[in-house]
Amino acid sequence: MNKHAVKAAKALIDLALKEDVGDGDITTDNIIPAEAIRKARMVAKADGVVAGLPVAEMVFKKLDPHMIWNVITPEGSKVKNGDVLVEFEGSYRALLTGERTALNFLQRLSGIATMSSIYADAVKDFQTVILDTRKTLPGFNKLDKYAVKTGGASNHRLGLHDMAMIKDNHIEVAGGIAAAVKAVRASIEHGIKIEVETTTLEQVQEAIDAKVDIIMLDNMNVETMRKAVVLIAGRTKIEASGNITLERLRDVAATGVDYISIGALTHSVSAMDISQRIED
Repeated sequence: MNKHAVKAAKALIDLALKEDVGDGDITTDNIIPAEAIRKARMVAKADGVVAGLPVAEMVFKKLDPHMIWNVITPEGSKVKNGDVLVEFEGSYRALLTGERTALNFLQRLSGIATMSSIYADAVKDFQTVILDTRKTLPGFNKLDKYAVKTGGASNHRLGLHDMAMIKDNHIEVAGGIAAAVKAVRASIEHGIKIEVETTTLEQVQEAIDAKVDIIMLDNMNVETMRKAVVLIAGRTKIEASGNITLERLRDVAATGVDYISIGALTHSVSAMDISQRIED
């Protein structure tokens, strides 16, 4: 994990444990002796791609700094139902108190990595790169995007601050694509990319003339995308977005676009089924 993801994870873990544990685990703390030590393992209960093991480790070591953590299946691996992901040993209380928080992180991130892997694998014989979007869970932006990369897809902009994305409302207020691009270009730092959302071939031509870095083909049908790719002729990068389902993914990639952005990688992901088992 990069340092930004680690920093985000630490903050989220503190928040999650405060929310879940509060003043204490009144069940575990009144049944399990403080000195009890046990072993546990996490096991995949579905096929997928594992992501978030470092976050789960951070959860348990927050509760027991001496926790022994032995990864069996490396982060980013494709796993099958029944595969052991990690074996660990430490305070029995910590194993029980941290279980749900650790699994919440691990299951969500593994679900995102699994979905990202499915989409990336579907176009692996094309030059097209699968991108995520800003449709991440609030507060989880960096972790969600970490999981996307772990699954084999790539990140779009992190937020509103690291790339200029000129969309339909901006274009309308500015009075056109050329005016909108000019206004942004006059103020942003050199090296920050400018992308323009287009819905027609006429807008594509305007974006070409404005010499933007990326042209987004938004909610276009495949035939119009093909025409747009021919019109652009390699003068700028091309991103397809909007209503991109797995069923039409390869048809879109075959048009020759450089990127396909998919909000579903993060905004409607299904958590991967993973369980924690305490050893007898």
